Amino acid sequence: MPNHPNKHIREAIEYEFCLILKGSMGLTEEIADELFKCGCDDGSTGTCHGVFSIDFHREATSLETAISSAIKNVESAGCNVERVEIQAEAL
Repeated sequence: MPNHPNKHIREAIEYEFCLILKGSMGLTEEIADELFKCGCDDGSTGTCHGVFSIDFHREATSLETAISSAIKNVESAGCNVERVEIQAEAL
């Protein structure tokens, strides 16, 4: 049986997690547009009690890859990530 050239490529899976952003910035249309332009089109932004968060549903080959790419996208939009939250049932 011949070796398939892609036999070690992992299939992308959708991972769900939330990035909590630093500071008490408000969610403006400009920030939302910049996040979208920087690759966060798979995230839903929101604020609660002054905390700005983005809930992601991101496809990647691993959870680590999904989170690190989301953080890079958020930072390229000029925002800073304070922490990552993952629900137990999402693991």
